[in-house]
Parts: sequence; structure tokens; C-alpha cells
Amino acid sequence: MTVDRILPTPEAYDLIDLATELADRELAGRADDFENRGEFPREVLRTLGRSGLLGLPYPEEYGGAGQPYEVYLQVLEVLASRWVTVAEAISVHTLSCYPVAAYGSEELRKALLPDMLGGELLGAYCLSEPQGGSDAAALTTRAVRDGEDWVVDGTKAWITHAHSADFYNIFCRTGGPGASGISCLLADRGTAGIEPLAAERTMGMRGSPVAQIAFDGVRVPGDRLVGAEGGGFTIAMTALDSGRLGIAACAVGLAQSALDFATSYAKERTQFGKPIIDFQGLGFMLADMATQVSAARALTLAAARLRDAGRPYSIEAAKAKLFATDMAMRVTTDAVQVLGGYGYVADYPVERYMREAKVLQIVEGTNQIQRVVISRALARS
Repeated sequence: MTVDRILPTPEAYDLIDLATELADRELAGRADDFENRGEFPREVLRTLGRSGLLGLPYPEEYGGAGQPYEVYLQVLEVLASRWVTVAEAISVHTLSCYPVAAYGSEELRKALLPDMLGGELLGAYCLSEPQGGSDAAALTTRAVRDGEDWVVDGTKAWITHAHSADFYNIFCRTGGPGASGISCLLADRGTAGIEPLAAERTMGMRGSPVAQIAFDGVRVPGDRLVGAEGGGFTIAMTALDSGRLGIAACAVGLAQSALDFATSYAKERTQFGKPIIDFQGLGFMLADMATQVSAARALTLAAARLRDAGRPYSIEAAKAKLFATDMAMRVTTDAVQVLGGYGYVADYPVERYMREAKVLQIVEGTNQIQRVVISRALARS
């Protein structure tokens, strides 16, 4: 199904066309193979980066495309509709570029952002820990001063690109307890003491393995402190506001793909002498799926437009992430039901879509945390 989009500029329509062309050529036919082998498609990310799709929302002066978030998210949705693992990888990479882009020194920006935004350097965002996911302010990874350097010890968990990243944003404790004692350090791949551990065995998105990373006496130069000492928690939370919109866009793209496949199947599959889409029970299910996808897209883009206008958008981002990912779980489950027994076998993609949708309800803040964020905002209003 072709999505009827309203975009702010002719250039934005060209970007959607480019994303669609690349997604059809580079992503659509490869997903099953890479997912089955659990292999990360690093070269695909490089191709997308060299085509300008990995730095869309960042300034042109540093190698980005200077596009509104509204446009970036719709590009992400297109990519997710062909292969959500790649779209989620781009969302995480975009999140990983944010600390340097928004808080880094001018020297760091000039030195690193062009390769980051061009896709030559892939990023990882090291916030969660084995004993602390949602309670980020309680993290225990610690960095202490040693001359001009910082020395980092601790373990991070659930890290996307753990084995593939070229740089790591490490959120670590440089001061006392609580949020005010957290800072952000940037470490390069290959730094002594950084050890990605065995990849987790996950339900879905196996083409983007996640893993714990052990930091054992990792020495990070003092000029790799991003932002102010003690400012790491603010960096982490503001980055996640944008990251939640990326995950919402991934959810919309994945759900659109499930809807499209289920609709096509229901038009072709006949029972009792007619296509099963003509039976009200299935036709109404598909109608509800389509309505939910459109509603999630609208909510996500509304939050993005607030961000683009410089208005507060944190709560709207939480709403979008909550609604879109819950929607994706529901729509992909219904897509399996539309296919019946065929939906349950790996010969058809909807069973993979359903497995992939589940993690979107968890990453970038679980949907329970999104409800906490939203309800606290209501209590303050």
C-alpha cells in the first residue's frame, strides 16, 4: 500500500523516493537471510550512510542533511517497512550521535561528526546495566580521574551494536549518588579494556545482536568528556526523547508492512467461494489495523513537528512511543491471525514481524515507563 504523505519541501519527497528505492534494492530481499543467520548488516548501513540517510536530522555543516525530524522519521518508517532491524539500527545510531552533536565541544564535533553522520563510524549508546534498566539514575559504572584521563570500570547491558560499534557513549558515575553524579564519556572501538560479551539469544531482530559490554580499566582521554561533568543524565534523557520518536517510526513501518502483507493475502485467499477479505470478521479486523497504523503515524509526526518547532515534546514523544509500539504488537499479532496456520510458520514473514514488534515495547524506555512519564505530567498539570 502506498502511504499518502504530506511533506514540507520538494527535497523531502525526493528523500522519501530515495529511501524507498534503497529499501527495495538493499533491504527487502535480504532480511530473512541475515535474520536467520543472526548477522549484522554492517555494509548495508554504510551504503545507507553514503547515500546520506544516516545523518538526516543533523546540521549540514557537520555532514548531516539538515532535515526536520518530521522528514527523518518518515524515511525511517519506509526503511522499517522493508527491514525493521536496519531502521532500528539507524535509530540507535542517530541516538548515539546526539551527545556529541548537541553537547560536544566544537573540536569533537568537527573531528567526529562527519564520519558519524556519513555512516563510516557506527555508534553504541551504553546506558542500561544488568541490574538497572529503567532506573538509569542508579547506574553503577564508574569513572575516576587519573591525571588528564578518566578510567572506567563497570558493565553495560542490552547494548545494540555492542560488537559492531566504532564508538561508545558511556554513561558513568563520576560523582556522588543520583542523577547529578553521572557524566558521559566517548570511547573508541579498540580501546584497551572494552570487551563486548557473548550476544544475547533474542526473540527477534536477530540481525542486530545485543550484548553486555564489560569496561575494565578503560582509559578515556579527558577531552572525550561530552558536555559538563555531572551533566550525563540530562544528556541521556534528552537523547531518549528523540530516540523514542525513532522507535515509534520503526513501529509504524513494521505495522504497515504487516498490514500490507495481511491485506494482500486476504485478497488472494479464497474460502467458501470468495476472498476471505469479503468476510466481515476479517475485513473489519483489517480496517481496525489500518486505522491504528494511521493513528500511530499521526501521533508520531505531531510530536516530531513540536520538536522541529522548538516546542516541548517530551510527553508527546512518550505518548507516541507508547501508542505506536503497542499498536505494532497488536497489528502484527492480528496479521498472524489473518493468515491462520500459515501465519504461524516461518515461510511467511508475519511471524517474524510479531516477534520483532515485541522488543519495540521495551527499548528506549519500556511502555510502563512511558505511562509513568505521561501520568506524572498529568499530575503536574
